[in-house]
Amino acid sequence: MTMAQHRHLLAAALLAGAALAQATPVEVPDPQAWAQLSADEQARRRVDLQQRLEQATPAERADFRRALRERLDGLSPAERRALIGQTRDQWQRLSPDERERLAEQRRARLQAMSPAERRHLLQQRRLMLDKLTPEERAALREKLPER
Repeated sequence: MTMAQHRHLLAAALLAGAALAQATPVEVPDPQAWAQLSADEQARRRVDLQQRLEQATPAERADFRRALRERLDGLSPAERRALIGQTRDQWQRLSPDERERLAEQRRARLQAMSPAERRHLLQQRRLMLDKLTPEERAALREKLPER
């Protein structure tokens, strides 16, 4: 799986919404069920999930990220490809303004993270890169902008 595919898959899962009671941990939504929702329903659930994660403790957010990774790792290659394709199609249907708004939200979330949370996220990304084949890494390098 290429880094772009991982990125699309992670984006799909992070955009997924879930119902959450105040006393229960934030539930990881099913990525396949999420992909079947309308764009408006996805947006509503995404906002709800983001609010609940903001109110969650750092440990609950870490548990959510762990459960999300486990759920994504549990998908078959065919399921991952289908989910990646659906996510890519949805992203491409967004207006440039909507894409920029979502990118800005992501930047704001990253800036709001504590240094320890950012280090942990970086560690998780490195672990994901370690799982790529040499061919997938080469394909990813070709897509990266020049520094």
